[in-house]
Amino acid sequence: MSDEGSATVPDAFEANRRYLGSVAYRLLGSVADAEDALQEAWLRWRAVDQTRVADARAYLTTIVTRLCYDQLGSARVRRESYFGEWLPEPLLTDDRTPDRLAELGEEVSLALLAVMEQLTPAERAAFVLHDVFSIGFDEIAASLDRTPDATRQLASRARRRVRTGRTAGRGRIDATEHRQAVHAFAAAASGGDLQALLAVLDPDVVWHSDGGGIVSAAVRPILGADKVSRLVLGLARKWPGMYGGATLDSVQVNGEPGLALRTADGRIAAVVAFAVTGGRITEAYAVVNPQKLTHLS
Repeated sequence: MSDEGSATVPDAFEANRRYLGSVAYRLLGSVADAEDALQEAWLRWRAVDQTRVADARAYLTTIVTRLCYDQLGSARVRRESYFGEWLPEPLLTDDRTPDRLAELGEEVSLALLAVMEQLTPAERAAFVLHDVFSIGFDEIAASLDRTPDATRQLASRARRRVRTGRTAGRGRIDATEHRQAVHAFAAAASGGDLQALLAVLDPDVVWHSDGGGIVSAAVRPILGADKVSRLVLGLARKWPGMYGGATLDSVQVNGEPGLALRTADGRIAAVVAFAVTGGRITEAYAVVNPQKLTHLS
């Protein structure tokens, strides 16, 4: 257990805020919802007799988990009525030092977050807490009001479902291969090179986009290299007129190489994350809903 778990009582919540926010974001896939969960957790933390809490981090993790678990049920209803495809809110991340990894848990790609939308709230909680944050099943069971065996089964079932997801069962990711594919995609799109774009796209590539009904975006996933390449080149031709002086920047999206369209005034208008297999892009996730990008600017 980290030293933060035994921080002095008045500072315990602030000492663990970044960690708790990381847990909430991975459970909910939304920065705004994660912040709401943290605010409620802080209010509940102030209401307890903190001197009787032996392990502040474990106690706070339980509070946040239960709040997020409750939110996931209502979030699923909201997302079913969402205009077009719902994608998680992206994070722009830097290279993680060992200290940061210990504090924030294993990185979770945007692709994996999207796949986790298929899990039940209980499966998602068990999977995230155990597989991402290495929390023991006894502690998770207390958060979910289940037995440790039942919680272990939830995590196992979630793991199997994640593996069957299109983007999640790719095995170990080659970071260099991923970065090269994204750079090739950006060069081909910026240069209007159809053949170069087709060369870096898997024949069965899927393009996902989320405009939330606010910004123009495909309502359903676009399938196949030919359709995706023509869509991308069409967008690349439109973007300069829509966002004068915009640049397409290489960034880390949830710990993996991706792209961000940045306007002249510094606002981020789009973030695209990618899944890469065998040197080719198999999935692309374009988030253009401005409400999901405000936290990045």
